[in-house]
Amino acid sequence: MPELSRFYGIVIKMFFLQSEHSPPHIHAIYGDYVGSIDIKTGEVLDGDLPKKAVGLIREWLDSNRNDVLKIWETQKFKKLPPLV
Repeated sequence: MPELSRFYGIVIKMFFLQSEHSPPHIHAIYGDYVGSIDIKTGEVLDGDLPKKAVGLIREWLDSNRNDVLKIWETQKFKKLPPLV
């Protein structure tokens, strides 16, 4: 699972498999916490991420949504800038 970005201890990844299911989403790891987040809405689909981490991930998605969706659609990996 390629790493798209890393910031404030949060690692953002995406599966690149034909069997990956909808809706388009990313996977986030923050210490022992993990979660799946809908790219379009920022909704937590699964997992136990703390609210503060979810807020930072949503902020990062707001800045990178178009690129993340393009990566999902094309399955062509691209490293994205961290949240600063």
